[in-house]
Amino acid sequence: MSGTIVSMEIADPYAQALMSLAKDQQLEDKFGEDSKAVLDLLNESAELQQFLANPLMEEGAKKGVLDQISGELHPLFANFMKLLVDKGRIGFLEPILKQYQDLLRQLRKTVLAEVTSAIELSDEQKDRIRQKVTAMAGAEQVELEVNLDPELLGGVIIKVGSQIVDASLRGQLRRLSMQLSSAT
Repeated sequence: MSGTIVSMEIADPYAQALMSLAKDQQLEDKFGEDSKAVLDLLNESAELQQFLANPLMEEGAKKGVLDQISGELHPLFANFMKLLVDKGRIGFLEPILKQYQDLLRQLRKTVLAEVTSAIELSDEQKDRIRQKVTAMAGAEQVELEVNLDPELLGGVIIKVGSQIVDASLRGQLRRLSMQLSSAT
């Protein structure tokens, strides 16, 4: 069994429990904001990820760090993270929170569009992409996750689920090259 499958088997029940708690308290969106904030923090700090996942670190030290980072978080959300420490599952915090984000998107009928661009997109460009994805996916709302890749040269690549729209300059050049080579 791969690490990803094991990770999801552990993450899903905890994410479901967090969603259940959020629904009971009508805090789905607040927990969504909190989970996004913690995911951003984990992505910015590999040291924090390693510290929380290290089984040799004491639970008290991990809870102390969680106390420091949970100042703006809802107390129930912060307690959930401490519960993960108690259960020895804090190392799965990132997949649990990502799964919670997926559950929240399903609840809100929102699709995630992963956009890769050569340059930073303006708000107007993001709005146009949202409109196109809404029409393409038939979703009520679209959440954009924008990544920069200067190797694209220009344009964007949009991934929604298993669908990929390559409107990048690099992709257009590759298609033109294939057309020219097949014409000869």
